[in-house]
Amino acid sequence: MKQLNEDFFRQPTLKVAKELIGKKMSFNGCSGIIVETEAYEDDEASHASRKTPRSMIMHETYGNVYVYFIYGNYHCLNFTTRENGPGAVLIRAVEPAEGIEIMKQRRKTDDVSNLTNGPGKLCQAFGITTAINRTRIGESIKLEDTGLKNLEIISTSRIGIKKATHLDWRFYLKGSEFVSK
Repeated sequence: MKQLNEDFFRQPTLKVAKELIGKKMSFNGCSGIIVETEAYEDDEASHASRKTPRSMIMHETYGNVYVYFIYGNYHCLNFTTRENGPGAVLIRAVEPAEGIEIMKQRRKTDDVSNLTNGPGKLCQAFGITTAINRTRIGESIKLEDTGLKNLEIISTSRIGIKKATHLDWRFYLKGSEFVSK
């Protein structure tokens, strides 16, 4: 499988969000196929709508890992995008492939369909924390093109936001049992 390079993330955020579906993500002894993403640019629901120390990564980079902590309990994994302007793609869910026993231990569940079907669950299962924030993709997290083609990808509004709800910037693999609930 071919590693995704910096040029992939230089593209417009919505294109990257859609094209990440079906790619393989590996980190910390675990891997999975990305089945759900959400795009964020400078819209009202995005951290990038205001320039803060946390959001500057979305303005200044593409091809970087952006991990933040929310609700005092969960980490969220994003990849920065877009050469000209702020952008990031939230990885909402993956289909577990390797390291499933490790994921089960970290998540304290034997239910494989419930290991990585949400951004917080995914980070917990993979052991992703802010320790890898601002690293380049490929340094800590590896992303590979699986060669999967002709995937049926659905576009809907993003989940868990109160602003910019009219934007259909959530993408997921139709029929996947691993999409967030």
